[in-house]
Amino acid sequence: EWDRWLLMGLIGTAVGMLGFLIHQIIDSLIKLKWDLVENYLQVSKRNGTWSMGADVVIYLSTGQDGNIHMTWLCALGSGLAMVVLSSGSVLFFCPAGSPSGLPEIIGYLNGTSIQHLFNIKTFLGTFVSCVLAVASGLFCGPEGPMIHLGALLGCGLSQLQSDTLGVHLPIFTRFRNSADKRSFIMAGAGAGIASVFRAPIGGLLFTLEEVSSFWDIRLAWQTFFCCLMATFTTDLLSSSLYGFVYRGHFGFFEAEKRIIFWNLLDMNVLAFVPTILLGMLGGLLGAIFVSLNIKINKLRMQFFNSIPKLSLRKTSKLLETVFILVISCVPLVASLGSGRNFLALEVGCIFSFPCSSEQGSAAALLVENGKRGITYLFKRGTHEEFGYASLCTALAFYFILSCWTAGSAVASGLVIPMLYTGALYGRIIGLILVSIFGVQTNKYGAWIDPGLFAAIGAASFFSGVSRLTISLTVIMVSMLS
Repeated sequence: EWDRWLLMGLIGTAVGMLGFLIHQIIDSLIKLKWDLVENYLQVSKRNGTWSMGADVVIYLSTGQDGNIHMTWLCALGSGLAMVVLSSGSVLFFCPAGSPSGLPEIIGYLNGTSIQHLFNIKTFLGTFVSCVLAVASGLFCGPEGPMIHLGALLGCGLSQLQSDTLGVHLPIFTRFRNSADKRSFIMAGAGAGIASVFRAPIGGLLFTLEEVSSFWDIRLAWQTFFCCLMATFTTDLLSSSLYGFVYRGHFGFFEAEKRIIFWNLLDMNVLAFVPTILLGMLGGLLGAIFVSLNIKINKLRMQFFNSIPKLSLRKTSKLLETVFILVISCVPLVASLGSGRNFLALEVGCIFSFPCSSEQGSAAALLVENGKRGITYLFKRGTHEEFGYASLCTALAFYFILSCWTAGSAVASGLVIPMLYTGALYGRIIGLILVSIFGVQTNKYGAWIDPGLFAAIGAASFFSGVSRLTISLTVIMVSMLS
């Protein structure tokens, strides 16, 4: 069995390297996009105007020659270019890559035969579509495609043969059967989850709970080893690089960059009352989200199937993703004009709102890098940072746009939108408690914190949409400590 363990380790390492590469490319593209935008802005930094935490920059002028319209056109144009390439790579290069690949992987592992699911064109198209879709500013994440890509690596490295490339290597030939192939694909899918969330146990439980119907204890240990190698590889490579820029200290793992809640929090039994409410709300909103998404996709299929010409049908799907991105950029253009203040986060998302207004807060919550926004919502000790109007506006906007994006012609995931949506209504519940009981500074009332309930709300909505329980709990604990 040594060769099986060796292959599991190789698959885990390859998936970890791929996860690192995807995140580095996304960070680099986002930085490149906003570096282009900064050419039209004159930057002035000032402290204490309005703050979401660290890395807040206030832009006080309209840019060179006062042309804010060129600023917006540059931001929107770069996003549109990425979306067109992302959707085009799925529609015209690898149709099997749309939209996330996870349902297809689950179907295959449970006995369904799907053509072109594990070939090299699907891998390349899904990879390109995923990084461009996330970097463009669409309300999506890389998690679903990462599971698909991990499964593709599990299949490719275990079989070491490709009809597309005409390659048939005489190595690991004893694994070229349907049972072993299925086991390595399942391990690769679990390694994809482990690499994204840095949660090897969560990856193992995800495959057990969601992906596969065929299981034994030996396979469980081998899958866990694969997930462990994926997590370690991603952490090791990410320890010193950000956007392919070397930051030093290779192999030094900084806990505060991976764990959002580091300090332990004393808990009161009263905290279980809003927690139960959030659980019920997560189940209700999750059911609404799934039902609405199914209806949207049915309408989408009926509309596109009514178009007889294949090339025109694919072009229409591409134009839909372009339209979604334009709608997603509403916060950038809601108040164009000169002489207004501009709020920008470290990632560079620019909003044309007065920085101290509720509209400015809502726009900041719709930052194009979803992970950054989630971190702000989870932040503890920020009881009055966002108001009801900004949270409710962002919740409605993000809920509808993420539901519409899911199923469009780009390789994208739903995990970031699920966490973000849940964090928004969780923080609203936390604000209600603050309004009732006030800001508590003593240890007995420290649990009344909007950031804490944002994390609980994120888990509730994630569970309500995905129907995951045990693996989700482990993933959230790995993220939040």
